[in-house]
Amino acid sequence: MQLGMIGLGRMGGNMTKRLAEHGHDVKTYDPNVESTAKTLEELRDQLSTPRTFWTMVPAGKVTEDTFRTLLGLAAEGDAIVDGGNSNFHDSQRRYADAKEHGVRFVDAGVSGGVWGLEVGYCLMVGGDDDAVAQVEPAFRDLAPENGYAHVGPSGAGHFVKMVHNGIEYGLMQAYAEGFEVMNSSEFDLDLHEIAGIWRYGSVVRSWLLELLHAAFEVEGPKLEKIRGYVEDSGEGRWTIHEAIAEDVPVPVITAALYARFASRQDESFAAKVNAALRNQFGGHAVLPEG
Repeated sequence: MQLGMIGLGRMGGNMTKRLAEHGHDVKTYDPNVESTAKTLEELRDQLSTPRTFWTMVPAGKVTEDTFRTLLGLAAEGDAIVDGGNSNFHDSQRRYADAKEHGVRFVDAGVSGGVWGLEVGYCLMVGGDDDAVAQVEPAFRDLAPENGYAHVGPSGAGHFVKMVHNGIEYGLMQAYAEGFEVMNSSEFDLDLHEIAGIWRYGSVVRSWLLELLHAAFEVEGPKLEKIRGYVEDSGEGRWTIHEAIAEDVPVPVITAALYARFASRQDESFAAKVNAALRNQFGGHAVLPEG
């Protein structure tokens, strides 16, 4: 099939390559990278109707601006696919706006990172049946076998991807804490070796563990080449917000998000308060600043 890929970063660029390898005709637009089109208008003109526009840009204002521009350029029957990590509420709103213009809208949660080009991308897709069917040849070739599903109506794709990323936070934090316990123990443990053997036969084996084993090789046996500063891209927060709205307890995901917050502090003011209080009521020693 033919489609226009908008955004050629780490994900969009590799997805374009994988689609091309499977025989799809992909036109491209990214103002920061060599593309087939210099503008979205030119991209539109390079596509045959009904057109399919696929956006792989950061969630938030960039996605909203791109969607609005495409909505003004698209014709009835064209489809817009948002493959970024948009909030599912925004996707439902964009679906409604697109429908008023006779334009199809699909929200596609995409997981696979930089390895997707080689092994494929897991795709969680939301939207109307006819809209999804228009793009399905691309979905099937981007995904590995059994790695794609039309999970529900508009918003469902990004909702499932949101929860997927929330779970990812918890899994990563569990590994992080376990390896910190081993790193702090009385034993001189080879963490790289342990991560390696856990990949085989262990009940905690996973792709994340394989990546951690690789990270020890690249970043050093104590990960001494990197700083323990962990960002979050929003999906963990959204998962917690939805859990609160649904009265569902998610203590692991919540703790994992807070651990990421803590990683960004040079020194926690809360820790200073704790130390000061222990000194005041119990005479416990405090360490001087610096």
